[in-house]
Amino acid sequence: QVLLVESGGGLVQAGGSLRLSCAASGRIFSNYGMGWFRQVPGKEREFVAGISRFGVNTYYADSVKGRFTISRDSGKNTMYLQMNSLKPEDTAIYYCTAPHRNPEYWGQGTQVTVSS
Repeated sequence: QVLLVESGGGLVQAGGSLRLSCAASGRIFSNYGMGWFRQVPGKEREFVAGISRFGVNTYYADSVKGRFTISRDSGKNTMYLQMNSLKPEDTAIYYCTAPHRNPEYWGQGTQVTVSS
């Protein structure tokens, strides 16, 4: 059973923007805060952003604060990550998770590549 499905990754030039989407099952979306993690091959996964269950609170890694915005749409059971001013060091596989702390569920990941 697929519970989290990411989309929206791709190749973009430095300074550009991308919006990632995570479609969640109704049960997951209704009961969990959600988040985004990312991983570069050979490195550990790192927290990027999180949003509370009802979207009241958001959390960001220092490295993306001011450039990335996390949001969720309860009508579509979908979470988003708007990424602006992208840098080559943002290149990674991005994973949708639930919850945003100590994730129990992970999506399959979507590749984001930022060229210099």
